[in-house]
Amino acid sequence: MVLATPDLFTALVTPPAERTGPALWFAFQGAQILVLRDERSASLPRAADLRDLGMTPKRSQYLGILGEQHCFACELEEGSAPPDGMQWSGLRALFGAVDDSLFAIAGRAFQIVDWDRSHQFCGRCGTPTIVKSNERARECPSCKQVHYPRIAPAIMALVRRGRELLLARSPHFAPGMYSALAGFVEPGETLEQTLVREVREEVGIEVANVRYFASQPWPFPHSLMIAFNADYAGGEITPEPGEIEAADWFTLDRLPQVLPSKISISRRLIDAALADLSASR
Repeated sequence: MVLATPDLFTALVTPPAERTGPALWFAFQGAQILVLRDERSASLPRAADLRDLGMTPKRSQYLGILGEQHCFACELEEGSAPPDGMQWSGLRALFGAVDDSLFAIAGRAFQIVDWDRSHQFCGRCGTPTIVKSNERARECPSCKQVHYPRIAPAIMALVRRGRELLLARSPHFAPGMYSALAGFVEPGETLEQTLVREVREEVGIEVANVRYFASQPWPFPHSLMIAFNADYAGGEITPEPGEIEAADWFTLDRLPQVLPSKISISRRLIDAALADLSASR
């Protein structure tokens, strides 16, 4: 099961009629992925068919090609025992243990498996759906409703006031951790409108000069995080009860005890701002 990790991935929906050699399998049991692990790294099953490893998928999806390796996602029955030498792992635990390209595909695979599992029947009329051959979708043969993988866009806002950064903590965060503000986009909103609304709702302040930073697929379970910087424009911090446990202005010399994990775009957003502040001292 030695695994090469070329970094060029081509997303595809339909596997070739003929393929040779083993494929990479992103195999899930619930939210757990099948891996071969040691103390420092992890690898994924590599086989022409997962049945060759004694595992029978309930459903499988073709993902595309990573370098020259065909990639498949699949769902396994709850309670399935892993093959000898392999184990089930949480997806977050793979960060840093596998190549970045593999981690990104694992996130894609989880979202596709989760969508496929939850759209076996049409949400409009209840008829069993069928897979469309030319795109990533399931179609209802009765009412013709097409069901695409669901993606929930969410904004992340790092507000700056001079040399200060506004960071907050949710009651659900790990002890001592603060992060940038975040919230989901509502129907009819632009991303910028969402940012202004969320910041106002969560901490009671106004912002201006909204600037795009970067985005990140976030497969927990199906979000797309879109990160922005913004400037403080007025108001006093007033945390929203039940949503924000605490919020404050922080400087380069006075930061929270804990910042978000390096897996997240929130940490990239904060680190970029800190680097900018450090460079302008």
